[in-house]
Amino acid sequence: MRTKDGHALIVGCGIAGPVVAMALQRAGFEPVIYEAQSGPMDDVGAFLNLAPNGVNALKTLGLDGPVQAAGFSSSGIAFWNGAGRRIAVMDNGPEEQRYGATTTVIKRGVLHRVLREEALRRGIRVETGRKLESYDSSGGTGVVARFTDGSSAHGDFLLGCDGLSSRTRQLLLPDAPGPVYTGQLGWGGFSRYPVPPSPGGMMQMTFGRRGFFGYCVAPSGEVYWFSNEPQAQEPARGSLRSVPSEVSKERLLALHADDASPIAGIIRATEGGISCSPIHDIPFLPTWHQGRVCLVGDAAHATSPHVGQGASMAMEDALVLARCLRDLPAPEAAFARYQSLRKARVEKLTRAARRTGNTKGAPGPVGAWFRDRLLPLFIKRAAEANAWVYSYKVDWEASAA
Repeated sequence: MRTKDGHALIVGCGIAGPVVAMALQRAGFEPVIYEAQSGPMDDVGAFLNLAPNGVNALKTLGLDGPVQAAGFSSSGIAFWNGAGRRIAVMDNGPEEQRYGATTTVIKRGVLHRVLREEALRRGIRVETGRKLESYDSSGGTGVVARFTDGSSAHGDFLLGCDGLSSRTRQLLLPDAPGPVYTGQLGWGGFSRYPVPPSPGGMMQMTFGRRGFFGYCVAPSGEVYWFSNEPQAQEPARGSLRSVPSEVSKERLLALHADDASPIAGIIRATEGGISCSPIHDIPFLPTWHQGRVCLVGDAAHATSPHVGQGASMAMEDALVLARCLRDLPAPEAAFARYQSLRKARVEKLTRAARRTGNTKGAPGPVGAWFRDRLLPLFIKRAAEANAWVYSYKVDWEASAA
């Protein structure tokens, strides 16, 4: 391990935290992860797609095997209108050939578990029940993190990997704008409705008359599904967490009442809880770092889920940041270089996600008519349009200086 500027305090053990910890360990640092929750939250949330660029980031750290074993590949997306007519298909078949990896579908909680367990297996310490209260970097040679339980920790630098509602960001940039509501709610769950599996795990997405619905069938037969509901007024914080599952089902059945099968059946057959949260993104921050403190992943640049890149962006961040810390003489210089390498890319993706989200609203009969006829043309161009996203690879051996 490095002896100079080598001890890293990492706040958050979701996706960004474990990956950046393992990247730093490979670069010769000694990372410790501090997680606010007192125990695992491996059953929380719905699911996500890891695009080829995210899978390739995992390959660099030897993490692709356990992650892909816990999920399944998706060969593309079929788009439908609310009447049940298929209007376009996006084929992911050439992904392996073009990018060296294929899209992987995985439950969010399972991804958290796999990454955490792999970090622990590699000897990285994870301390739970450690919610960040404040930090002090006034000494200039390190950072002291103070936690709400009264404990503290000293490191050479601190990385905020604590997500959308990042406490690190609030402390680092107290005057910066917080997350912005995008005008949609994101629902999700898992069902055992007997939907015939699509070849290659293809995602099925429906432009419903009042909401957008997507699902895919895992090899086990379990149906992973989500729904995006337009709602102009953001719900009060926490108001959706305690809504009973049956109440949520009735609301979703009403939202998709005029949409074709199998949407209603999937909703009715959902087992366990149904997650719901307002969809946010982060306005572009002027900086991600100050002194020996830096933000990573959603804490710096949360994007809405409509282009399936949030987790992949965090994984890319982790590799780039670790290289910068490895190759530059001081954390301050490394953080500046990391931001210069990442900012334009993630902001472009955030804008693209907003635009995609805006197409999921109910356009009315005339708008729907034009959408159904124009979408196939846009999908044909999508492979080339997405190449700049999926082809991105971090060259670990190259110098970041």
